Amino acid sequence: MNLKQKIRKGELTLGSWVTIPHPSIVEIMATAGFDWLTIDIEHSAINLEKVQLLISTIQGHQMKAFVRVYDNDEVIIKRVLDAGADGVIVPMIKSKAEAIKLVESVYYPPKGRRGVGLSRAQNFGIGFEAYQERLEKEICIIAQIEHINAINEIEDILSVDEIDCTLIGPYDLSASMGKPGQYHLPEVKAAIEKYDQMCKKLNKPMGAHVISSNASETKAKMDVGYTFLAFSLDFFFLGDKAREEMNKLRS
Repeated sequence: MNLKQKIRKGELTLGSWVTIPHPSIVEIMATAGFDWLTIDIEHSAINLEKVQLLISTIQGHQMKAFVRVYDNDEVIIKRVLDAGADGVIVPMIKSKAEAIKLVESVYYPPKGRRGVGLSRAQNFGIGFEAYQERLEKEICIIAQIEHINAINEIEDILSVDEIDCTLIGPYDLSASMGKPGQYHLPEVKAAIEKYDQMCKKLNKPMGAHVISSNASETKAKMDVGYTFLAFSLDFFFLGDKAREEMNKLRS
């Protein structure tokens, strides 16, 4: 069973986030045993040249490489997939129409409207047919649910079957409700609970990115049924450990 199948079936997969554009970061994180890593180009300064290098480094360590793009834009989705990404995570999907647009940006006609090009994903021109098959069977499509409008439209979004999984975003969700960062408020928690309940009702996998480098918070998400989980990110692992040990020395 490949990763796409595991995600769709709701089997637990654990990944993390890469924001520091250096292959050594990937090589260090590879020793932890993640199933996948996501290269974040929405909230980092990573350019597309670095994206391809990081994708190949991640894949060279037997992990899948996702890219979180900065918009539901067919050009950037096409470019990171052509660079060889195993999937895309797309922010701010707020409606069924936007979910369908995401799917169409991933697939070639007649299923979608992605432009056909030859790059790393297609083995630089000699593997296009093989890539077409891989695109259907292995490339993952993850939609981020991080706006109150998305919560209000969540059943319709989840009805788009080609979306392999959704990923709740509590920070932006709280911001869309006028409470940025206050995701422990009752009204924000209620919105997240609506997401949880609808996913369970429709038998759709639930995803989340838990920022904390404390494993207990990710474990708590596992306990309530989340199966597609990003555990923290590179600079939190680095910074939290450095601060923790320095506090011990200073005390």
